[in-house]
Amino acid sequence: MRHPFAVATLVATLLITGCTGSPTKEKPPPAQNDAPSVDYSAWAAGRSTPIADPLYPEKGNAGLDVLHYGLELDWKPDTKVLTGVATLRIRPVADAPEIRLDFTGLTIDKVAVDGKPAAGTVNKAKLVVPTPVAADKPVTLTVDYHGTPEQVEMPSRRGDASEGIGMRSSKDGVLWTMQEPWGALTWYPVNEHPSDEALYDMAVTVPQGWTAAASGTPGKVDGNTYHYASADPVAAYVTTLAVDRYKRIEQTGPRGLKITNFVVPKTDDRYLSTLKKTPQLLKWLEERLGPYPYPTAGALMNGSVSAMETQQMLSMGRESFRKADLRQFEAVLVHEYAHQWFGNSVTPKTWTDLWLNEGFATYFQYLYEMRLYGFDKAYLEKYLRERDAELRREVGPPGKPKAGTFAESNVYLCPAAMLKELNDALGDKKFFALATAWAGKNRNTSQDRAAFIAFVNAETGKDFTKLIDSWLDSPTTPA
Repeated sequence: MRHPFAVATLVATLLITGCTGSPTKEKPPPAQNDAPSVDYSAWAAGRSTPIADPLYPEKGNAGLDVLHYGLELDWKPDTKVLTGVATLRIRPVADAPEIRLDFTGLTIDKVAVDGKPAAGTVNKAKLVVPTPVAADKPVTLTVDYHGTPEQVEMPSRRGDASEGIGMRSSKDGVLWTMQEPWGALTWYPVNEHPSDEALYDMAVTVPQGWTAAASGTPGKVDGNTYHYASADPVAAYVTTLAVDRYKRIEQTGPRGLKITNFVVPKTDDRYLSTLKKTPQLLKWLEERLGPYPYPTAGALMNGSVSAMETQQMLSMGRESFRKADLRQFEAVLVHEYAHQWFGNSVTPKTWTDLWLNEGFATYFQYLYEMRLYGFDKAYLEKYLRERDAELRREVGPPGKPKAGTFAESNVYLCPAAMLKELNDALGDKKFFALATAWAGKNRNTSQDRAAFIAFVNAETGKDFTKLIDSWLDSPTTPA
């Protein structure tokens, strides 16, 4: 996610101060004693090790590992009704008397488990299906539903938190979502936690003249139905869907990478020149981080006041940049693309380690801004230390976040300052090699602080434990 509090880029600040339901009535079937006949090996790449979140234990279910989401969606802009059929391939991690997932705001029409009718109720943002499951005996859950999605509250004081998170529609029927740390639950049943990543297939039907843009690899268009697939595992918070009167712009990036941008003619014209720089931006990142980790890239413009690193298809809120210098838009594109390595390909196990995502993305944004705006490392060092001290006083250290201050500036800037110290200690060549190895060797996995420290020490042959821990935990800026 973009740097909070209205301004995403360092220099924008520097220039000013010298320094961003309803239940179904069927009775539940008896417990399934035999393994289903479906072969679940096709979704093996979606296998995860879910864990409970220390900050938000009410979200997610550590007892379930969703391997694959198949979403068949239909959006009617005139009535603002989303109709969906969600098919979830689930590996139970433990025996349980029910299937419990995150879901809110929409009406359940029908539920089935392994093709057999089942009961299902939605209460307090949870879908509960009272069908017993057994550990490591996969099941297929199918949920039919409909309604008008509504955003939910974001647990933060950020400037962009007031608009809420999740899916929403505008008066003219335009549909879009921003959803960190959660919000997917507003448009499909989901195990809403970063430790449970899954594969996805989406088919979205819209009226003539409208276009659906979503996370994943763009696929075929059958009449008015748009297809997207994710063969790499995806955390729910980096899925996205937008429906608008988009124009689709194709480009070719490094190594023949297919890039697809979705813009609304006239509304988004001022961003076109910057979006067309995407091949160069990705080339700059690849020179420092190795190959882009996915088969396609791109961005969609939407009506948000924020931006988001949604997987393979960035979500760029035009309202964030309507009056901004376009260099700010460019820098945030770099930030969100850096997240494809840090946050998407390598995902934090819990929200306590959000700094692993945002620290890297912010630091590489700052490195790019040095080139974009022409300031040096000494200037960056001065700014980072001054702002780091303020943020530790105001919000606290980045390694010990509080539930009510999600994704505030301390988890962006403070770990970026730590990474600069690591860069200074190693030199550019060794630091970029370390960042490349971290993203490459841990691709499509979930990691935490302990894993990062162990990796850094093993790769460098030096003990950086004290440096990393002090920058993550100290109430004041480390010397």
